Amino acid sequence: MGLFSFTQEIAIDLGTANTIIIQNGKIVVDQPSVVALDKRTDRLIAIGEKANQMRGRENEGIRTIRPLRDGVIADFFAAEQMIRGMIKMIPHKNQLFSPSLKMVIGIPSGSTEVEIRAVRDSSEHAGGREVYMIHEPMAAALGIGIDVEAPEGCMIVDIGGGTTEIAVISLGGIVADKSIRIAGDDFTQDIIEYMSRMHNIKVGEPTAELIKINVGSATTDLEDPPEDYIVRGPNKMTALPMEIPISYQEVAHCLEKSVSKIEAAILNALELTPPELYSDIVKKGIFMAGGGALLRGLNKRLTDKLNIPFHVAEDPLRAVARGTGIALKNVDKFSFLIR
Repeated sequence: MGLFSFTQEIAIDLGTANTIIIQNGKIVVDQPSVVALDKRTDRLIAIGEKANQMRGRENEGIRTIRPLRDGVIADFFAAEQMIRGMIKMIPHKNQLFSPSLKMVIGIPSGSTEVEIRAVRDSSEHAGGREVYMIHEPMAAALGIGIDVEAPEGCMIVDIGGGTTEIAVISLGGIVADKSIRIAGDDFTQDIIEYMSRMHNIKVGEPTAELIKINVGSATTDLEDPPEDYIVRGPNKMTALPMEIPISYQEVAHCLEKSVSKIEAAILNALELTPPELYSDIVKKGIFMAGGGALLRGLNKRLTDKLNIPFHVAEDPLRAVARGTGIALKNVDKFSFLIR
């Protein structure tokens, strides 16, 4: 690799919540998709975990931004700063000059031409010489270990931070897909609203995220229920401190509406599926990836509702990233990559 490695190959899973970079089949960067900038000069102060710790705790000189909203680049400048900064985090062998980059990036399956262009431009500004893109459900399927070029159908439900991607894949292409902008971030918002409405307590996004991780659930009857989680915050009316235990049943009630919308979207995608592929899916089951797949009881709830087995990928948070890594190794072979 020495001084003369001119091209560096990396795969990026550019997520609303987390960004993961893979190089040589190994995860080299795994950080929250957050940037902290100086309000006056727009100078980069921190990215990733450091910037995430500042969220909700900023002073008037700092603003923290999540450059991606609903799986799409919402803040072009911040996204470019973030991609550039995260590429710098890759542990380098000592090189005299920065190499040109060949990258594969995961994008939502419902992306418009404009959104695809935004990702490409940001990547090129951050130093990408050759930029390929892959739809996230396709990457998730590769990451789970499914042979996407086989003549049989498989269905992927990828519940990320900003979007839920549902796709039926066969012969190296997406046959039917549904992309809805209801995912992990919406669960977090539901929890913030619920705490305010039912308990008169103000919580910020990081706290709501912790509630979701500790007692988040998609059903009210879990076989192995988690213990109640203690939430601390100010009373909305009096601003006095409050401590409230939250049970998983409460969270299940408050997430009900968003989970039902994901259910409806999966049904919708199944309606669009040709009958031959449908029978393949019923036989094999439906695969779940993304952080939302970790919501307790979600796979059981969907299995009971649709009579099709739902399997959670073994490391759902990194399935898309692993798939983009596999696509990077097979850039010449896979025809479904977008140039």
